[in-house]
Amino acid sequence: MSVAARVDPKTYFSPEEWAPLSRRSAWKGPAMVAHAWSVIGLAGAMAVLWPVTIPLAIAIIGGRQLGLAILMHDAAHGALHPNLKVNDWVGNHLTTGDLGPYRPYHLGHHKYAQQAEDPDLGLSAPFPITRISLRRKIVRDLTGQTYYKQKWSGLVSRIRERKPGEPLWPILKDAVVRRKRFFTGMAVTLALTAPFGLWWVWPVLWLVPQATWLPMITRLRNIAEHACVAKNEPDPLRHARSTHANLIERAFLAPYYVNYHCEHHMFMHVPCYNLPKVQRMLKAKGVFPQMLSAGSYAEVLRLASSKPETVAAAA
Repeated sequence: MSVAARVDPKTYFSPEEWAPLSRRSAWKGPAMVAHAWSVIGLAGAMAVLWPVTIPLAIAIIGGRQLGLAILMHDAAHGALHPNLKVNDWVGNHLTTGDLGPYRPYHLGHHKYAQQAEDPDLGLSAPFPITRISLRRKIVRDLTGQTYYKQKWSGLVSRIRERKPGEPLWPILKDAVVRRKRFFTGMAVTLALTAPFGLWWVWPVLWLVPQATWLPMITRLRNIAEHACVAKNEPDPLRHARSTHANLIERAFLAPYYVNYHCEHHMFMHVPCYNLPKVQRMLKAKGVFPQMLSAGSYAEVLRLASSKPETVAAAA
């Protein structure tokens, strides 16, 4: 197997420079997790008080759902807290992910980044695509089709394809066990809100963002990070792309420094909150122009959807 080339921090940083960059804070990671849940709670309260703001709340909450996944990702790298037990507990119980299956999968992505063995290579391989194709994908995301395909279509197929006389309960029980976090969150939220007539809060302000806005921005994030990066790229400064994100994009699309993805691949154990400083220092050292970057998400989407449309031959 072809392991991706790695960057030695000593190539660009002195020990005195590197030590604070790689240091994990005992409070910053948990504080970002608390921030994500606080924003979700405040957006939900806004929607309850002023229902006209529900569409805005859906976008805000979907963005923080991605944020929780990003923070779980940091926990997979052991970067959320200096104590690994605390790191893993926060990652497993206070975000929306499960470190058990995710950590080995994701570390495999780093080990073989953009090489043939990269488990995420399929996310970047199809690009560039046409604008029409990109629009179709976004429509599928925003209408819940992507969410259904990824999360529930397998269960529906199992139910439909079960043999005559095969009981339904074991299939449903297995589905509940596999989706324990989902059903627990639903039950707790409904128990807390339904007595006040707010039974709609969980489906509208959690499930809808999870099924619509979250798949779309997850797709856009994946495109920005690795689309149009060459397969078997030998340069470790070009295995991933960093994308400039303005304030609105950080709020709705790229929370918690996820847009500093080239720096993350170069130094994968650096906590996400230190990545902006890493970029500033690399710019000062003249390294940044060698790295793969984009000035905006719109720029990346134009590149990723630059494949010409097929023109039908004249009859």
